[in-house]
Amino acid sequence: MDVRRTVLVGHSAERMFDVIEAAEHYPEFLPWCAGATIVARSDEEVVADIAVDFHGVHFGFRTRNPKRRPDWMAIHLERGPFRHFGGTWTLAPLAADGCRIDFELHYDFDRTPMALVARPVFDRITNTLVDRFVARADVVYPLHATSAGPDAACNASPAAESSIHCNPPDDRSHPS
Repeated sequence: MDVRRTVLVGHSAERMFDVIEAAEHYPEFLPWCAGATIVARSDEEVVADIAVDFHGVHFGFRTRNPKRRPDWMAIHLERGPFRHFGGTWTLAPLAADGCRIDFELHYDFDRTPMALVARPVFDRITNTLVDRFVARADVVYPLHATSAGPDAACNASPAAESSIHCNPPDDRSHPS
């Protein structure tokens, strides 16, 4: 499975990077994450064990992720029920309070019976992953209303909302 997602957000690359890199907080905002433990962390790398529990499907995996704060982190599987698992988060500053997020994830499960059950669950998880991280940043770093910046693209066209994370003003109706 290949997942590619690009969004513009009203958070700096530094702030988004900090949310993405802090795996120990994943259970607080990723509903499928039953646990996350940092095994090792340095300026160049973070290693984490992630426990998945979604609709009765349980599995775990470990990633070893090289990183370059604030603009890049790779995702490499160290162990887990995947035949292949890897990706990248790339963050490009757009302004003091905005960035572009490019997320790519490529994975395939091994051929065990558990993996056959886990695949559809993980496919659903990855479809909302970027949105969950942006929503977490919205909570940790509340946005200030501005008339310019990354969210200005959201006001240009309702169609933009399909590929750009928009935070509409409270008085604007947001189609579901």
